[in-house]
Formats: sequence, structure tokens, C-alpha cells
Amino acid sequence: MRKYYLISLIGFLILFLSGCAKQPSISQKPKIDTTLPKVQEIRVIADITSVAFEWTPVYDERVEGYYLYRSSQNSAKLKRVAVIEDRFTSHYVDNGLKPNTLYFYRMSTYDEDGRESVPSDVVKIKTLPLIESVSFIEAISNLPRRVKIIWRPHPNPRVKEYIVERSEPDNREWKKIATVKGRLQAEYIDKGLKDNHLYFYRVRVKTYDGIVSTPSKVVKAFTKPRPKIVKDLKATTDLPKKIVVSWKKNPESDISHYNVYRSSVSNLFFTLHAKVKNTKYTDIIGEDGAVKFYKVTAVDKDGLESFKQDTPVMGSTLPKPEAPVIISSNINANSVVIKWHPRDDRAVSYMVVKIEKQGFFNSKEYKYKNIKNTTFIDKSIVPNVKYTYTIYAVDRYGIISKPSEEVEIYIKK
Repeated sequence: MRKYYLISLIGFLILFLSGCAKQPSISQKPKIDTTLPKVQEIRVIADITSVAFEWTPVYDERVEGYYLYRSSQNSAKLKRVAVIEDRFTSHYVDNGLKPNTLYFYRMSTYDEDGRESVPSDVVKIKTLPLIESVSFIEAISNLPRRVKIIWRPHPNPRVKEYIVERSEPDNREWKKIATVKGRLQAEYIDKGLKDNHLYFYRVRVKTYDGIVSTPSKVVKAFTKPRPKIVKDLKATTDLPKKIVVSWKKNPESDISHYNVYRSSVSNLFFTLHAKVKNTKYTDIIGEDGAVKFYKVTAVDKDGLESFKQDTPVMGSTLPKPEAPVIISSNINANSVVIKWHPRDDRAVSYMVVKIEKQGFFNSKEYKYKNIKNTTFIDKSIVPNVKYTYTIYAVDRYGIISKPSEEVEIYIKK
């Protein structure tokens, strides 16, 4: 009887292997006990990364549980992937599978010594393909240092969140930049970007069970460029105690204002000096012959500022006129006659300052203004007094030159 059992078992295995030559094989030799009941009526349901099993439980008291074997379409070997330790169990889920992939399964019962039954028939099932991403996506250009991405909410209620990815022309590697929670959320604003720069975006969806979809179509957008550099920058050099800076209006329609930067040196230490709405700025200096350097930028309604000019414009206030040159000083009778030569054609009048000194501490100053010619006659002099005369030129703005050289006159009694 035992010999007949052994022959029958060998015959069964031969028939089994020959009948399943095209089926996946078991990767390790199991200890087969043909008397153990076989698993029957296996039913399967596939998801994207998992397969659910249902079978008729085997209540034979010799059975401890079940072995589950699996292979993929890329492998011909069956590997044990699960040990189900309770014979009363009738359901199991095989997780962590690849989407859209064909798998082969067999089950067997096993006893307390690890011997197992003849495997079940092969069950063949293919996992579902990855969930597709959003069907509509758009990226909005010309925003200041940001891009707005909008999409149509995914119709699948399993979707938990959206994964936003970005790349750039000089680096096409996709980088995850945000996770947007909630299936009904439908936009993301990417901030802190470069001005006038191209960006690419795509969106994936993620389900509650952690499955990430294929990417959406790729959309692109440019960030808003800075305003153009301000052109035709000019500064005056012929106005008294002020400098007028002017420039050409920028072509952008949304310019909010212009920033005027000023420095006392040619190309360093420019600080923001004024904000103006129009294309002219009057810088009140209050000083003669002051030199200033200017750069001007345009700022749009979104706060984007143009680059400064490489080379500043120089402006200056009108300097003091050149001092006259005294050419003669004579005493005629009881009068002093002083003549001078103008050194600056800006002079429209002259001022003579006379200082009268009597003794060491006693002195008086007299000013004679609005002299139109180049000769001054002083008849109000007395003997034994020292007089000092200084000539100043005055231009049409009232700017007074530096003093001429002094002339000293002393009349003895």
C-alpha cells in the first residue's frame, strides 16, 4: 500500500508538472502532502497596487493556514509572499504591487509541520493602471515674481491631494515644490521666482492610500519682466541752488512711480533720495557749485523696479561768479577811486564792502550794493583812518562771488 502511495504521488507530480509546463513554477521545493485539502474557488479583485483574495476556507483540523505564492509576468518563478496563519481566514490583500502589471498566484494549505497541499490552480490577474492626473491645467504668466497654476478638480473621490512639480529650461529635472491638500482645491501660486523667467509645471494626484498618479500635461509660464531701464536721463548745471533731473517716460502702462537715487561721488553710495510720479525732479540743494550724481529707476504697480543705469548723470548747482580783479585804486582830493575788471560775464552788478578801522579795536563795515559799472568813488573818507575795500560780483540770481583781493587806503591829515 505504501509503495502504491509513493508511485501514485510520483505520477501525480509528473502529471501536474507536465500539465502546467506553461504555468509559473514554484521557486522552492515544497514538502507536498497530497492528503491535505486543496484550496478551492479562489476569487480575486485587483486595484492599482494591490490584489484582494477570497476563497472558501478549509476547516480540516490538520490545516494550520495557507501559503500564497506569486510571480509577475517578467518572472517564471513562484515565490512565497505570504503566510496566512489561521485556517478560518478567507480573505487576504497582497499589497505593494506594480500598477498595470500581470501577476500569477497559487495558494496551498499547510499543516503544523510545514507540509503543504497540492497548489491550487493558477489565478491570473492584472493590477489596474495608475490613476490619471488632472484633465485640465493652466499656468498664468506675467505675474510679479510668481506663477499661478490652476487645474480642474479630480473627479475621483479617492484623491487626497495634489503634488505640484516644476522645472526650468536650464534644469529640466522635475522638482516637487508643493503639496496642495484637498481634492477640491484647484490652484497654487508659486512665489519668489526670478523676473522675466520661464518655468514649466505639471501636477500629479495622490490618493488616500498613497498612490501617486501619472503626471499631467506640462504647462509653462513667464514671470513678469522688470520695467525697462529709464532712458534720456539729464541733469541741469546752470540753476541756482538746485538741480533739475529729467528723463523720458517709460513705455510700460503700469508704472507707479520713479525712484531717484543720488550720490556725491560718480559711481558709489547711491541712496534713494526721492519718489516722484512724473518724469522730472527738482533737487533743492541750497548751495552754490554743488555737484551731485543721479540714477533713476521705474517702479510698476506690482513693485517691480527697473535696473539702474550703468553710468549716472552729473548735475550741479550754479557756482559763484568769478571775483572781479581790481586794476587801480587812487586818491583824488578827498575821494577814493577804485576801478576793476570783471572776470565773469554772468555779473549784472557789483557790491563794494568797505571796512573802516580807527584804532586796534574800533571798526565799521559799509556795503554799497547794486553798482552797475566797474568804478567806485568813495567821498566819505576822513584822514588818519585805514580803509579796506573788497569787490564782489553779483549775477542775475543774486549769487555773490568770492571776494576780490583787498585794497587798503590810508589818508594822512
